[in-house]
Amino acid sequence: MRFVWAVVAFVLATVLIGAGIAQRTIFMGPSSQQMQVKIDEPAPFVLMDGDVLRARPGAQTLLIRGEGDIFAAYGRTADLKAWLADSDYNQVSLNDAGRPTVKAVAATTAAEEPADGEETPAEEAPAEEAPAEGETPADESAGRNPAGSDLWLDSFTEKDALIADNMQLPDGMSVLIAHDGTQDAPDSVVVSWPLDTSTPWAGPLMAAGAAALLAGLVMYVLGIRHQRRGRGPRRKGPGPMPATEPIELAALPPAEREAIEAPADAPKQSDANEPVQDGKEPEARKSMSATRSTRRRRMLALPALGLTALLAAGCSADSWPQFGAGSPTPSPTPTVIAPENQKPPAVTEAQAARILQQISSTLVEADTALDLELAKTRLDGAALAARGTEYALRTAIPETPVPAAIPTEDIEVVLPEATDRWPRTVLLLSKSTADETVPPAILTMTQQDPWSNYKVTNIAEMQASSKVPDLAAPWLGTSIVPTDSAFLSMAPGELAAAFADVVDTGEQSASYGLFDELSLNLATSIRDSRQAVVQTLADNGAADTSQTAFDIVPSDSAPVSMTTLDSGAIVAISLIDKETVTPTSGDAVIRFGDNAQAKALTGANESAKGVETTYEFQLFFAVPAQSSTEQIRLLAARQDLLSVQVIK
Repeated sequence: MRFVWAVVAFVLATVLIGAGIAQRTIFMGPSSQQMQVKIDEPAPFVLMDGDVLRARPGAQTLLIRGEGDIFAAYGRTADLKAWLADSDYNQVSLNDAGRPTVKAVAATTAAEEPADGEETPAEEAPAEEAPAEGETPADESAGRNPAGSDLWLDSFTEKDALIADNMQLPDGMSVLIAHDGTQDAPDSVVVSWPLDTSTPWAGPLMAAGAAALLAGLVMYVLGIRHQRRGRGPRRKGPGPMPATEPIELAALPPAEREAIEAPADAPKQSDANEPVQDGKEPEARKSMSATRSTRRRRMLALPALGLTALLAAGCSADSWPQFGAGSPTPSPTPTVIAPENQKPPAVTEAQAARILQQISSTLVEADTALDLELAKTRLDGAALAARGTEYALRTAIPETPVPAAIPTEDIEVVLPEATDRWPRTVLLLSKSTADETVPPAILTMTQQDPWSNYKVTNIAEMQASSKVPDLAAPWLGTSIVPTDSAFLSMAPGELAAAFADVVDTGEQSASYGLFDELSLNLATSIRDSRQAVVQTLADNGAADTSQTAFDIVPSDSAPVSMTTLDSGAIVAISLIDKETVTPTSGDAVIRFGDNAQAKALTGANESAKGVETTYEFQLFFAVPAQSSTEQIRLLAARQDLLSVQVIK
């Protein structure tokens, strides 16, 4: 009966193991599902709607083949269409049957000139305007390379074949495919999605089969053992001894006589091969027989255990049921309600970090080479004007310190404008983790149109005691406050003039009490620096032959103000501070003396009519709401030398 159960166990093991292996081999379906996109009419660009990538559930993999460098990027659909507004391209979308269709889209004409104060919508091409130096004009779309644009959320570049896997494009996103913008885009595009190939019962089936195999081997061994014990040859005891006669000891040899006469209780040597008496085996033979039986059972059990271990090792995690894989429990977070008709933020956190890294590295390269044209690709407004003067000084005075690089290691604040129009503005606050002596930098950067990259317009160093007000989350974004807004304690357009008045008149200014102590300290330091200039002239004996004049006024740059969560705003302004020294008589001249900067920028050692030195202040203020009792707080400040000119 043991043999019968062993056979049953072997058959069951074969069925179970075979079923488990079959699930992982012949019964396993394809690991992915693919969709081929056929493009018949070539064009420089291919715009693939996000609906095509989301046609099947799961992560998306994009496979593109072509000759040469292949470029692919994804971003907001509206942004991609705005970038392609003046270019021919093929748009791939889904039809009602769920199949991809390709539609050729011709370049549109330039949009009409927007009304005063109206921004350019993302769905339309911006009106024609003179491009900035170093930029590609909007009407020269031919050959525009999409690589390097700040508009993309992420981009990929490979040669001959590009694979972008594990993509999870949400609603409102699309993909742009091209070579370099001049040759036709690749026409071999395949989208694939993974299929569920898990076999949760393969592992248990093979494990159960291994257990059945082991049980069958045990039953087989027990059957053989039982058969040998029950049907093997039996040993019989010896028969009756024949009748014996008395032995005459005297007739035996001496040696045999001594053996017979030995005491009965003398010890005898045991022999494993001694004859069996009374049907019993010697103890030594029993021990050897038991040892052989144990070794035989071990030799039969080892293959079964090895097979079990091999099958268990060959099964991956998806070959077993995942009983403990429960859904994660969400942790409570503060509730943020987005306003109705909220626009998307201009950039994401990852996108802003990438852009800031590119800006910083570009400026380091420009500062090293004193390349103002390269700096113009990432600077504008007040920040660009200050850089031009620094390069001129470093050319004439090599020991002039190199401008500090914008820190990018720790970006604490990303506050993008929530808009689908241009221009777009982003406020950033970054710190350096490698060098603690580098102060945190706060800056604003602006993108003028879809084809331009972001440029820094205002930048300053955070004050040690300053605290940034509560801001909206980066994924939500914020809005730009109009310059004449009446919802703040002071309109952004009036802030620069108000602070300039505090600098000029001090406590006599009507705006003196509106600013905090840190702001007033800055105003005091500016007045002290003016007094130092007057004192220097007096110390040099020029007090009677020269006179000084100071004037600080708002610059031509419009303020940049972004809303905070407390209905206030962070406002970035710039001021122009002019210092004029003129002689009081026709016989007197203004000598520059040890002023190396004045000599370098003017190319002269003295002036008969005087000299004018211009500084620029870039300031960031936190302006409270109109109903708030808080003061206007200074967040960051920066002073740069703009020019030194001889009065003619």
